[in-house]
Amino acid sequence: MPTYEYRCDACGAAFERFQSITAEPVRDCPSCQTAGRVRRLISGGAGLIFRGSGFYITDYRSESYRQAAKSDSSSSDSAKASSTSSDSSSSPKASS
Repeated sequence: MPTYEYRCDACGAAFERFQSITAEPVRDCPSCQTAGRVRRLISGGAGLIFRGSGFYITDYRSESYRQAAKSDSSSSDSAKASSTSSDSSSSPKASS
């Protein structure tokens, strides 16, 4: 949910509200209690900066998950290696 900035036209007070996008804008000033004199301001929003080597779903997994994934990948790699070595050691194909 975004944080919206407001300013009262009557007293000049500025304030923020953490509201849903679908929520109605604030109409009453919390400082001077004037009804209908509050205006929602246009703001730049929060900047989002990504730093580092990358952001992937696996970056923040638990240590146990990473170990299980590593053992799964190493077992599948060894299975692939044994199947390719058995294919290459079979009888040579006759050329036509």
